[in-house]
Amino acid sequence: MDQKEIETKLAAARTRLILDKPFLGALVMRLPMVAADPEWCPTTGTDARRFYYNPEYIASLTLEQTQFMLAHEALHCALSHFARRQHRDIGRWDLACDYAINPLLVDEGLKPPYDTMILDQFRGMTAEEIYPLLEEDDQYETIDKHLYDQQSDTQGNQGGEQSTSSGKADTPPPPGEEKQQRSRASGNEEEGTGKRQQTDPDRQGERQDSGGSQQEQQKPEEQGAKQPPPLTPEERDNLEVQWQQRLAGAAQQAIQAGKMDGAMARLVDHLLQPRLPWRNLLARYLTATARDDYSYMRQSRRSQGDAILPALRSSQVEVVVAIDTSGSISDGEIREFLSEVTALKGQMRARVTLLACDHQLAEDAPWIFEPWEEIDPEVPLTGGGGTDFRPVFQWVEEQGLQPEVLVYFSDLEGIFPELAPSYPVLWLVKGREKPPWGQRIQLN
Repeated sequence: MDQKEIETKLAAARTRLILDKPFLGALVMRLPMVAADPEWCPTTGTDARRFYYNPEYIASLTLEQTQFMLAHEALHCALSHFARRQHRDIGRWDLACDYAINPLLVDEGLKPPYDTMILDQFRGMTAEEIYPLLEEDDQYETIDKHLYDQQSDTQGNQGGEQSTSSGKADTPPPPGEEKQQRSRASGNEEEGTGKRQQTDPDRQGERQDSGGSQQEQQKPEEQGAKQPPPLTPEERDNLEVQWQQRLAGAAQQAIQAGKMDGAMARLVDHLLQPRLPWRNLLARYLTATARDDYSYMRQSRRSQGDAILPALRSSQVEVVVAIDTSGSISDGEIREFLSEVTALKGQMRARVTLLACDHQLAEDAPWIFEPWEEIDPEVPLTGGGGTDFRPVFQWVEEQGLQPEVLVYFSDLEGIFPELAPSYPVLWLVKGREKPPWGQRIQLN
C-alpha cells in the first residue's frame, strides 16, 4: 500500500467517524495527520497538536481499527491528558490514560487493534482514579506515543512539572536507548476481572523495531516527520484551553444530532464543569463570608480631633464542616482537607464545628475548634457504612445553629434531605455526582 492509499484510508476512517460518531469525528478533525518516521513512531502518537502515524502500521490495520486509533489520539487531547499529570510518574500516568480511554471507545462500538490494553475493572474510571491502582513496575506499554511530555520525567519524577519550566525540549534519545517495545500477549491474557484485548495478529502484520535495519536502508527523503519536542508550560496551558473549547463544541454538535449519550456523555459533562483548584474556590467562598466591615461610630471623647475615622471591626464566623466517612474518601484526603480548612479558618477568625457521618453521626461528634485552635487531624472519624446526609442537617437544625456556610466533603452517593436549608451549603465532591441543591466544587 503506497502513501496515497494510506492517506485515502485515513481520510475514509475520519469521514466515517464524522458520520457515525459526530462527537469523536469533530475532535479527530482538529488533528492534522502527519506521516512519522518509523524509527521513533512504531504505531501512532500525538503531541496535542497533530496525529502522527507510521504508514506501515496504518496499512496493517482494518478500516475499523484505523477509526479506533484516530479517536484514541483525539480523546487524549480532548480530555487534556497532557495537562493533568501533575506530580505523577509519566509511565504509569500514560498507562492510566490508555486504560481510561480504551473502554470508552469499545463501548462506542469501535474495534481496537489486537494488542490494545483493556481491563474491565477500569471501565468508567478516570485516569486519576486508575493511576493509584497500577503497579509501579507494570511492564506493559501504551499502544501509542504520548509526545507531549518530557521523557526525563521518568527518572524519579522528584520535580514534577518543574522539569519543563525552562520551556526547552530535551533531545530525544537515540533509537537503541528507547523503551522496549510493548509485550505482546499470546492468546487472551486474563487479568483481574478484565483482559487485554486481542484480535487476529495475522491481519495486523509485524511491526518494525524502532532501530530495525529496514529504516536504516531507507533514504532520508523517504523518512517521515521527526519526533516533535515536548510541550512547553505555555503551550500546555494554551492547548488545554483550546481543547476544552473543542470538547464543548463537539459535544454540542453531537447532542444536536441526537448521538451523544451513555458513558461518554457523562464523562464530558463531568470534564466541562469548572476545573479551578478546590482550595482556591473554598478560600474565595469562605473569605466572602467573613464579617469584616468598617465602623463609623463616634470615637471616645479622649481621642484627639473632631474627625470621625473608619475603624475595621471583625466578628467571629461560624462554619460547620461535615466529612463523609462512608469509605469512599481516603484518610489521606481527609487529613489534607482538614489542614486546608485549618489554614483558612485562621485567616478569617472562623469557629469550626466538625461532624463525621456515614449513615449516622460519629459517636464522638461534634468537635468544636475555636479560631485560635488548629483542627486536630487525628480526631476519630469513624464510619464505613452507607451514606446518608440527613443526620448532619438534622443535628444543625436541632442545635438551632445558623452557620455562615456548611462545607460537606463527600462523593455525593447517598440520601439527601428533601429541602435545602436556609444557610449556604458547599459540597466538595470526589466523583461525578451532582447535589440537588447547594454549590458544587469538584475535587481535582
